[in-house]
Amino acid sequence: MKKTRTRGNSSIRPVSIIPDFCPNAAGSVLIAMGNTRVICAATVSQDVPDHALKRNEGWLSAEYTMLPYSTPARKKRELIKRDGRSVEIQRLIGRSLRAGVNLSLIPGHSVTVDCDVLQADGGTRTASITGGYIALKLAFNSMISQGLLAENPVFTNVAAISVGISGGEMLLDLDYSEDSVADVDMNIAMDGKLNLIEIQGTGENSSFSVLQMNSMVELATKGVLELFEIQNRYC
Repeated sequence: MKKTRTRGNSSIRPVSIIPDFCPNAAGSVLIAMGNTRVICAATVSQDVPDHALKRNEGWLSAEYTMLPYSTPARKKRELIKRDGRSVEIQRLIGRSLRAGVNLSLIPGHSVTVDCDVLQADGGTRTASITGGYIALKLAFNSMISQGLLAENPVFTNVAAISVGISGGEMLLDLDYSEDSVADVDMNIAMDGKLNLIEIQGTGENSSFSVLQMNSMVELATKGVLELFEIQNRYC
């Protein structure tokens, strides 16, 4: 049975941001997009990987976890072997955030952005990227205030949003009930110039045309622009 949206097909879910949510982190936020809630916290260390040290650069990586109570049925903790989906998502988050950071401006520093999903209702990876950017920018602002950096190495916004096709209709920012039955599911990350950082698109129940793909990217652009405006209010 098709679910009736209470918002327009081209509208994003309500977004709320609570900055400095984790006092021990250099920068952090609790981001809510609809009923999806993710804590994004950036911490800084001097544990820089060899490949970055050789280039006299710093490094940025991400970790992503869905907490046991984030889904209706309890999700087992990833204690030893990481879930393949989590590893893939955290790599996506790290790649996306690095696209907005000049690593040569943070030599000797390694930043980890932890994304912990408190409640999952679709779009956890995109919320992690969008919130992770704010946490990262706040962390670098803190480092500047402490005299650890001369300038903020973040040179452009980074945000992400989901888009899909369900029942012949194109939808922006899908929740779980929409995503789980979508014919086409796509996650799109962009920078502040609206250049594409990454597209993850799958024809779950049907293939899609290049024209449809372009239309989904156009719709995602609208959502990303709204997310940029929200990000800029907090950092």
